[in-house]
Amino acid sequence: MPTRHRDALSTQSGQLTITKHPHGCLMVFPRDEWEKFRARIASLPMDAQWWRRIFLGNAMDVEMDASGRILVSPELRTAAGISREAVLLGMGSYLELWDAQSYAAKEAEEMQKPMPDVLKDFSF
Repeated sequence: MPTRHRDALSTQSGQLTITKHPHGCLMVFPRDEWEKFRARIASLPMDAQWWRRIFLGNAMDVEMDASGRILVSPELRTAAGISREAVLLGMGSYLELWDAQSYAAKEAEEMQKPMPDVLKDFSF
């Protein structure tokens, strides 16, 4: 876990939950943020049952060790295509863990597209 993220997560006693993201990466939540997300997903209507299974059924609790490392299960690594190098992105209330090559390819693809309308009036 990079230092910039480790410091923020260490205030959470290092307890994390990891699950699948529909874009092909993993979502890494501090435990308190996971509980909020879990409650929102659990309250979805029956026509979203498969998404409940994807998010909740694949969730795994982990803890950071003293060196700030976490063990990502082989099942979740395979689901995200993480083989060697990974990219960790802060997304506000959670982190995204990507296979480095997959992330670079998807980012390059998105950068070639026009900016979404919702961002056209956004001030940078």
